[in-house]
Amino acid sequence: MVNVHYIFDPMCGWCYGATSLIQQLNEMGGVKLHLHPGGMIERSPLSDGFRQHVLQADQRIAQQTGAVFGEGYIAKIKSGETVILDSYVTAQAIIAAQLLGVSPSVMLKSIQQAHYQQGLPVADTDTLALLAQSLDLEPNQWEQAMEQAKAQLPEQLEQTQSLMAQYQLSGFPSIVYEAEGQWRTVSVSHFYNRPQQWADFWKKMTQ
Repeated sequence: MVNVHYIFDPMCGWCYGATSLIQQLNEMGGVKLHLHPGGMIERSPLSDGFRQHVLQADQRIAQQTGAVFGEGYIAKIKSGETVILDSYVTAQAIIAAQLLGVSPSVMLKSIQQAHYQQGLPVADTDTLALLAQSLDLEPNQWEQAMEQAKAQLPEQLEQTQSLMAQYQLSGFPSIVYEAEGQWRTVSVSHFYNRPQQWADFWKKMTQ
């Protein structure tokens, strides 16, 4: 069994670009995937001056990774409508989903699709609750899990920062994996749009 530690941020566009690779990894035999949220953006509105930068970055992400940015999302960024970004509450939702038995990578993908495809306000707890319901999570249990996750979040963010410092990782997405008692890093960006090579790499690691 290979333990794979995925260091990510829900509001990171390049992490959205890596979604298909992470989904592939999550479905592989011989791999145990651990998610570590980064806390990149404290709750804040997307500034008018930064919108053009975001759109340009998204074009590069789409070209290099094959990720599709939805019309709803693009229209929202272009419109000047208020867009609130919050890495903390979205990470909290991922932890809450895990507490209720849902794979954190499944909740992450749900949040990414809601934001980057539909343009939904994922910094809103009501939106996150609807996403939880779409994953068949019961509302009262979800509310309780969100409270538990809020208490756990600071420690998890601290663990992520420690992991990044230990292995000199500068940003998101990053992966550290443990195989045969040794820890190594792998460049996610090297495998963008290369699903077969990605599968071959991990098959080799798990043999």
